[in-house]
Parts: sequence; C-alpha cells; structure tokens
Amino acid sequence: MKLENLPKTKELKSKKIVGRGTGSGMGKTSTHGQKGQKSRSGVSISSWFQGGQSPLYRRLPKRGFNNKRFETKYATINLSDLNTFFKDGEEVTPEILKERGIIKKQLSGIKVLANGKLEKKLTVKANRFSSKAVSAIEAAGGKTEVI
Repeated sequence: MKLENLPKTKELKSKKIVGRGTGSGMGKTSTHGQKGQKSRSGVSISSWFQGGQSPLYRRLPKRGFNNKRFETKYATINLSDLNTFFKDGEEVTPEILKERGIIKKQLSGIKVLANGKLEKKLTVKANRFSSKAVSAIEAAGGKTEVI
C-alpha cells in the first residue's frame, strides 16, 4: 500500500481557497454570489427572519386560555323600565321580566340600575342591585330581595 493509493478522508482533503483573484476559479466574489445581504462580511441572519415580511408567528391568530368566557354578565334593567311595565304593588322577578319581553336573556342574572325615577311600590327580586337603586325602591315604599 502506497501513500498515493490511500482513500481521501476529511483530514486529508485540502481546504477550499477562495478570494485569490479571478483566475483561481473562486475569485472576485469568493463563492458569495452577486451583491446583497448575504454577500457582505459579518452577515448573520436569524433562521426565523423572513426577509422583512410579516413573520408567521405574527400572522397567525392568538390562541390559548383567558378568563373572558368565565366572566359574569348580568342583564340590566333600569328603574324607568320598572315604572313603565309594572303596576303598583306588583312583584318583579326574572321570569316575569323575560315573559313580558323586557329582557331577552337572563345571562348570569339580573341587575337593577338606578336610571330613571320609580313612582310605584314594587317588590323587586333580582341577583344584584346598585346602591342607588335600592335606596330609590325603598324610598318609593317597595322592597328589594337578592336571589
């Protein structure tokens, strides 16, 4: 076995010499092609860079957990609505409100707000009351019950 007959391995292969003039076969641009970002020295483009277009991770919609679907939403009703739709001495319940079409959905419950004036004596049963609504109902001679 002679040295010239040995198989060429990685260790024996000579390093590619570039940038030694046009006659070397790999001169002028030194195997970097023509112009552009990658032909410049010190170039390091991250693997996720997509040429300045909006990246994939920003084009896709957000997914995952949030507490929005567990929030408690109340169907609201004002004192002015109670004044127009109910007679003096009547009882107001969520079932009656839905039956008469005053509210569409009961959601997590009913909340009574103090918008408008109440001039009738009513017994109001709801899940929540604003503090001004309670004082207005009691001032008119009615009662409030929290369900």
